[in-house]
Amino acid sequence: MPIHQRIRMFNTKDTYPEQKLDNDLCQTVVAKGAMVFVRGQIGQNLETSESVAIGDAAGQTEQAMANIKMLLTEAGSKLEHVTKITIYLVDPRYREAVYQVVGRWLKGVYPVSTGIVVSALARPEWLVEIDAIAVIPSET
Repeated sequence: MPIHQRIRMFNTKDTYPEQKLDNDLCQTVVAKGAMVFVRGQIGQNLETSESVAIGDAAGQTEQAMANIKMLLTEAGSKLEHVTKITIYLVDPRYREAVYQVVGRWLKGVYPVSTGIVVSALARPEWLVEIDAIAVIPSET
């Protein structure tokens, strides 16, 4: 019996066919002890793998946050239980637009947050990536 629950498993050779990769990954891991780790989410529809909001950092952030909400729900958690987020931007000028969107999705949650500017993400059309850590509260 596995110690951790892995949600939406995939292999990178299917998601990045243009690259020579063969990594077994998943979108979310629920660790024993009720911790939820959500893979970095980008402006991509999880059902179709289609990139959305090309050239629009705020639009990509909306999709990333919608993905995080969906994945947390599938794991048995909620946005209100997010404890840590990390936001990766390819351009610091996107910060205000991206953080405004994240702020709406996490209003009243108060997670720990780290923002990082990187030279690029896995695909050139992606402008922002957000990963999250949450908990599944114990029933009392």
